[in-house]
Amino acid sequence: MEAFAKSDDERDFYLDKLEGFLVFVDLDKSQDELDDLMEELSAHKERYVPIPKLTFYEIKKVMEGFVNEKVYDIDTKEKLIDIIQSKEARENFLEFIYDHHTELEKWQQYYQERFRIRIIEWLRQNAFDFVFEEDVELTKATVEKVKLSMFTPKAAKDIAQARKLLATKAATYYSSEALNPRPKRGRPPKQVVKVEIEPQFSQDIYSSIPKGIKPFLFAPDYHSASMIFTFSGKYASEADLLAHRKQQLQSNLDLQTLSQKLSALRTLSSNWSRSEEPESFEEEEEEEEEEEEPPATPKRRPPAKKAAPPPKKKAPPPKRKSK
Repeated sequence: MEAFAKSDDERDFYLDKLEGFLVFVDLDKSQDELDDLMEELSAHKERYVPIPKLTFYEIKKVMEGFVNEKVYDIDTKEKLIDIIQSKEARENFLEFIYDHHTELEKWQQYYQERFRIRIIEWLRQNAFDFVFEEDVELTKATVEKVKLSMFTPKAAKDIAQARKLLATKAATYYSSEALNPRPKRGRPPKQVVKVEIEPQFSQDIYSSIPKGIKPFLFAPDYHSASMIFTFSGKYASEADLLAHRKQQLQSNLDLQTLSQKLSALRTLSSNWSRSEEPESFEEEEEEEEEEEEPPATPKRRPPAKKAAPPPKKKAPPPKRKSK
């Protein structure tokens, strides 16, 4: 799963057909080591199968499928859809899921189911004989014995029985049900308290690794705590994510401090300009007075006509004396 998720334009992975070990072409190695690796890969092309690149379309399809099928809260769904459409969608998607524990468990289960089918399809296309260790009921010690006696024709009885069980199980992956698992019928099992058990995986034991391959042997981390980070192309573990967050928080604090300083400078600048404002205003008034032109002489109005005096009343005629 990790090799499938991290295989991109800058990272190449190969799967060995003989023993099943993974090869990571680490470009940070020396040129001599890289030359030896390329020589081994080109000389035995039928043994080393390149793991396909996970395209952006496939990554986006996995995230969208999870949101549409498993996320029920409307706000959470809308936020995840926005994240998928943004830059660095995969890393931002994982950071958001990591903060929401209700979605984290659902994502782990969905991610494993989808990639399991994708890996089975690819292994079948390349005619691998394979078994997923978690699908067989064999103890860790028995699986390690089988690995140690991989190229021994005659083996002990318990190892022979384990080989027979593995061969029978390997055939089931080529059935149609392997890609389309049917839901179990019958009554649902009784609700019991789920006990978290750390899976016990056997150690990787190989006995046919060529000399040029050894520096590039890829040893993934099988712990469940880092399972969600196999999907990331940037974070290899929880520690990487926490370190990135710490750095991001520090940069945010630095930006906040810088904005506070800029705000204080703006306040000082505005106070200084206000204190200088009256003097400059008086100077401007003086300049305006100097430059002001003399007022134009007002036009003389014609004298108002005098009102005509009212007509004088005639004296009444004298009264005649009676005789």
